[in-house]
Amino acid sequence: MGNRLSKIYTRTGDDGSTGMADGSRVSKADSLFNVMGDIDELNSHIGLVRAQLQKNTGQSISKEFSEALVIIQHLLFNIGGELAMPEYEGVNATHIEWLEEQIDTMNTTLPPLKDFILPTGSVLVSQLHVARSVCRRAERQAVLLQQQRPQAIRGTAVSFINRLSDWLFVSARFCTDPKQVSEVLWNSQVLQKFADDK
Repeated sequence: MGNRLSKIYTRTGDDGSTGMADGSRVSKADSLFNVMGDIDELNSHIGLVRAQLQKNTGQSISKEFSEALVIIQHLLFNIGGELAMPEYEGVNATHIEWLEEQIDTMNTTLPPLKDFILPTGSVLVSQLHVARSVCRRAERQAVLLQQQRPQAIRGTAVSFINRLSDWLFVSARFCTDPKQVSEVLWNSQVLQKFADDK
């Protein structure tokens, strides 16, 4: 691995193409790279969540949650591997079930959700919402790729990305410390307020 990464620039991509694992060259404008880019961006945002979690010393968040973020980063990297090497399986149904178990466990600690919530709160919670919205974009791009070239992405990868966006939403609620900031519910009366002010 060290030899493969010892030279960072090769100039081979200056023509707008990039090399795949099988030696073929593909345009960087290909929809495959939209998915790869979104997955990479999502992974970076989860890295920011981890950094915020380390700074957030005033709140007790479980060690399991921190470990889950690490696992998710690895699994997202695996999905990138699947996209580059179609024969490689980086995520499977077990990983999706694991996310569902995590969601169910976190949900048992949360009050019922009676309305939509706004993507705001602490920096940590807001960063989780940013990651969730990027995850949704990655899912849309993955579904588009699946429709265009079914062999380019496994159904399990698409399902994992979909479930991960749910995990991130529940995580944002899970990491909201009610002693510091409350969830901000969507207010259906905002438009009415403007009408009343006229």
